[in-house]
Amino acid sequence: MVVLAAAAVVLSALAGQLSINITSGVVIVLTFAGVGLLIARHQPGNPIGWMMVTFTLVYVLGGAASYYAVLYYGHGHRGFPLAALALLLGSVQVPSFAMVPVVILLFPDGRVRGRRWWWAVRAYAGLVAFVLAGTVAVAAVALTGHTVRMSPAGTLTSSSHLAQWLSSPPAWLSGPVVGAIVIIGLSFVGHQVLSWRRAGGDRRQQLKWLACGGAVAAVSLILAVSHGVWFLAGLAALPVGIGVGILRYRLYDIDRIISRTLAYALVTGLLVGVYAGLVLLATKVLSVHSTVAVAAATLAAAALFNPLRVRVQWVVDRRFNRARYDADRTVAAFAARLKDAVDLDSVRDDLAGVVNQALEPAQISVWISHRG
Repeated sequence: MVVLAAAAVVLSALAGQLSINITSGVVIVLTFAGVGLLIARHQPGNPIGWMMVTFTLVYVLGGAASYYAVLYYGHGHRGFPLAALALLLGSVQVPSFAMVPVVILLFPDGRVRGRRWWWAVRAYAGLVAFVLAGTVAVAAVALTGHTVRMSPAGTLTSSSHLAQWLSSPPAWLSGPVVGAIVIIGLSFVGHQVLSWRRAGGDRRQQLKWLACGGAVAAVSLILAVSHGVWFLAGLAALPVGIGVGILRYRLYDIDRIISRTLAYALVTGLLVGVYAGLVLLATKVLSVHSTVAVAAATLAAAALFNPLRVRVQWVVDRRFNRARYDADRTVAAFAARLKDAVDLDSVRDDLAGVVNQALEPAQISVWISHRG
């Protein structure tokens, strides 16, 4: 897998298409591959791990083949062998993304629940196979008629009328097919959202990890489209969330991660608003020199940071990390009672009750050293 990824990067550089986008893509697919191999090793009966590995293999192989075909047909390096095979393999790269919604549907144990979802998966697979067959057919027709034309950017064209029709099918055919694929894929995600509302215990925490990874990946994709491809690396959060959820490694840390993320995001937003408001107030209303206004606003924002963080964290924990909020209140109440306690046995029993309430351990033992 690493060798294929390295080959794809080298071929993209030779084709003059090496960019941050490609580098970020390599990081993302290697994350998918690493998490998939980890799942397959620990849970070989779970198809999710094997699907993630297969997606990575197909995507990287398709990318490397596509750049190889560009070198042959776009840049005229006719000495390269197996260019026709590379052109066909390059057609599978984009359709390979169709595996990701299925992985989300199968999360976390790899099973499809309900007959209707089996039919949805079959319909989804059929539509994706139709699109894949059409993509491969374009390259096959161009190869058969010896009319392959490829730009240095990797766009395949052909003088064959059949190839042109296949590459640009009528709207009445392509629109409904692509729309159905998108709708069914989104329904897989919606199914997990509804499952989270009904789930409890470990399964609820697993779905939180999936949701958190998916949310970070979605925001990263939006930021990449609007602000630059550097944000594409955030897509790696999806396989990480899937891996943690399935393997249950530090499963209950997700509540702390969510609460901390929300707290610092809210604090940052509030401080930015306070800073901007103070600067505008000082410069536009009070006519204070801009340098003095910026310095005063910076000091005010710095002074407000810690008290604001504590208050916001308390509010967020109360809503999103209830276990920590309740545990903190329990410990604080115990500390208050401890000030007036004089009986050692009552302190021991109270301590055991507090630990049991806050941490819910399987067993509690308290040792007290008696010294004369």
